[in-house]
Amino acid sequence: MKKLFYIGVAGITLFEILNVYFIMPMPGSQRMDSLDVAYFLYSYRWYFRILFGLMIIIGARDTFKHSKYKWIPALILLLPVITIYEFNFEMSADSMFSQPSVLTFKPNGENALGDTSIVVSVVSNGEVKAYPLRFITYHHQVQDVVGGKPVIVTYCSVCRTGRVYEPVVKGQPEKFRLVGMDHFNAMFEDGTTKSWWRQATGEAVTGKMKGEVLPEVESSQLTLAKLFELYPNAVVMQLDQASRTRYDSMGRFERGKSKGKLTRRDTLSWKDKSWVVGISINGVSKAYDWNNLKEVRIINDQVGSTPVVLAIADDDQSFTAFERSSETEKFSIRKDTLFVNDKPYSFSGKDLTASAQSLKRIKPYQEFWHSWRTFHPDTQQYK
Repeated sequence: MKKLFYIGVAGITLFEILNVYFIMPMPGSQRMDSLDVAYFLYSYRWYFRILFGLMIIIGARDTFKHSKYKWIPALILLLPVITIYEFNFEMSADSMFSQPSVLTFKPNGENALGDTSIVVSVVSNGEVKAYPLRFITYHHQVQDVVGGKPVIVTYCSVCRTGRVYEPVVKGQPEKFRLVGMDHFNAMFEDGTTKSWWRQATGEAVTGKMKGEVLPEVESSQLTLAKLFELYPNAVVMQLDQASRTRYDSMGRFERGKSKGKLTRRDTLSWKDKSWVVGISINGVSKAYDWNNLKEVRIINDQVGSTPVVLAIADDDQSFTAFERSSETEKFSIRKDTLFVNDKPYSFSGKDLTASAQSLKRIKPYQEFWHSWRTFHPDTQQYK
């Protein structure tokens, strides 16, 4: 019976560690293909806990009865108690990175952030909302409504990936919580089926919904100055008082100045933590080096069979991409205005000689090179 006690203590302690190890950035954990193991442990966690708990209870009487020093098994019993608390409360992803307690938005003039702050912006049915990187890198997700459309604005600082989705699964509204990460990318769990969804792609990677993909909502990464230039009536998410001590208040991450091993930037090109802009069209992906983009300002290229143009603004942070009408059509850029055949377009693609936006926007994503190549293994490199 004493063996049952010690096996139960060792078993539940090891289980609680492994249950978190595979889905958090711990030594070696994110370089393994361990998603199925992690999901199995998580899905059957209560079976393991009950099994090992019963072993402890059954063996406890004999263990304490025949122990000369009662404090020894009592001290050993503290080990799983402390482990359970630390790994399920202190180290769980949704405890470490909580949702905003209150969502507050303010227009230009009332907004507290500076013009150089970087935001992920969403335009829907005439409404424009912006979500500052220095806030959403902590929250990882913000669930909101823009122009009557429910959205989930997501960000993974370890991959430097910003994505916006509709929180809709098979036509039904869904709630998500941050559950951990896989291959250094954040994962969310839906409230209905408990499936896990990858932040960088919006795809359910394990569980009942495996293979389903969340509808993506078009978004842009801009500085606040560029945002208000393009959308004067935009509103910006403000600091959540309950989370203020967790924010990157100096904006070090957004400017590439983070010192963290997982969030730092390689200033050289094509290193793991180098910045790239990725474009994926009809199953074909291509990555563009951020340093090169800053140098040339505009790139006329082709992704698969689709002619594209990628441009970066004078602020060296805001970027945009559009589809070109043909391979021979060449864009240029002057003072953040795009020109083709002497016809001017704004940085948002609006025809400046007419009222309608006439350029077809495509989705460019800024992220770390290691992230883009992991989730687009067949990507091409523009050099």
